[in-house]
Amino acid sequence: MRPAVIELIAARGWRAATCERLGGWRLFASAGFSGRLNTCWPLGDPGQPADAAIAAAEAWYAARGLPSAFKLTESCAHPADLAERLAARGYAPSAATLTMIGPLVGATDTDVAIEPRVSTDFLRVFADGVFGPPGDAEERLEALNRIPPPRGYALIRADGAPAAVGACAVDGDWAGLMAMRTSPAHRRLGLARRVFRGLCDFARAAGARRGYLQVEEDNASALALYRSEGFETLYAYRYWARPLASPA
Repeated sequence: MRPAVIELIAARGWRAATCERLGGWRLFASAGFSGRLNTCWPLGDPGQPADAAIAAAEAWYAARGLPSAFKLTESCAHPADLAERLAARGYAPSAATLTMIGPLVGATDTDVAIEPRVSTDFLRVFADGVFGPPGDAEERLEALNRIPPPRGYALIRADGAPAAVGACAVDGDWAGLMAMRTSPAHRRLGLARRVFRGLCDFARAAGARRGYLQVEEDNASALALYRSEGFETLYAYRYWARPLASPA
């Protein structure tokens, strides 16, 4: 499976508030927090010289009051020397995020409730996760609500309280598994695995045959879970942005 194919499927499953095209580049913008929702994805020929395309992307983000940033995916960033061009303009890469793919080996679990809409209890658990500045969680919740059907929002309880959640976006043969969160009071109970398997079961019933997900390279616990469920790394990507200036 080519990375560019998964990238386009992933873009449909986790939609930004605004999307425009610059030739083969995608320009995504939301509120400025989530990398995937607020970066340029240079997946194809922009239809103009690379430096001119970079400048056009920078102007597009500046017009929206956002810093320009680029999401460079292994083996499909265009042109091939884009990283060098960005570095020459003062951009630097973030730590890698991995895109993993695997089988949908799920299992029906009557304790895992999967609904077609985000519930209040889902919100409680999801917003209890670790986010950045105010507005970060809100931006992600808005993206969750933009997932096109068929979609599923999973919730499992522990001792009657909402404890762990996850979401699924089905797109033909592929299902994106995302928004996995466990409340701090209910971690290390195996709830994330049950939610993951429940979502895989839902996706398979909706017609999907394979799953994909994104996980930060240094998230050891999540990587261990996904690998144990048969998922393997297909490729990595990094965000390229200019470092924020330090206060004087």
